[in-house]
Amino acid sequence: GGNITRLETKYNTDPAKYNCLYSMVQEEVENKTATGSKSCTNGLLWLTRAMDLLGELFRNLLEHPDWAMSQACRDSYSKTLKKWHGWLASSTFTLAMKLAPDRSKFMEVIGGDAVKDDIQKFLDTFTPLLEENHKFLASVGMDALKAS
Repeated sequence: GGNITRLETKYNTDPAKYNCLYSMVQEEVENKTATGSKSCTNGLLWLTRAMDLLGELFRNLLEHPDWAMSQACRDSYSKTLKKWHGWLASSTFTLAMKLAPDRSKFMEVIGGDAVKDDIQKFLDTFTPLLEENHKFLASVGMDALKAS
C-alpha cells in the first residue's frame, strides 16, 4: 500500500506531468533521487516485484493443483522476491508461510474453480505489463536494487 500511496501522491502533484509512471522515474533518474528508499522509482520497482509474486502464485495455483498453499507461496517467493530480500525479510516470509491459509479455503474465497479462467486471463494480460516495467527499470539502471 505504501508504494501505491507514494506513486499516487506524486501523480496528484501534477497529473498532466505525471500521466505516466515512467515520467516520475525518468525525472528521479535525472535528478539522481531514484535510488532513495522513498522514491517513486523504488515504489514502482517494489510494486512490480510484489505483483510478480502474485502472478507467480496464481500461476502455481493453476499449474500445480496438488500443491498446498504454503508450497505454492514458497515457490513463488523463491522465484521472485527472495533474491532481492536480505536475511531478515526472507526469514519473516518463511515464518509467514506457516500462516498460509488452506488452499481449498483460499480458492473458495476467491471464487472456486470458476475463477481459474479469470486467473489465466489476468496472467495473460498482466504478465507482459510487468515485463515492460522491468525492461524500463533496467533501461534506466534501476531493476537491480536490493531492499534497503
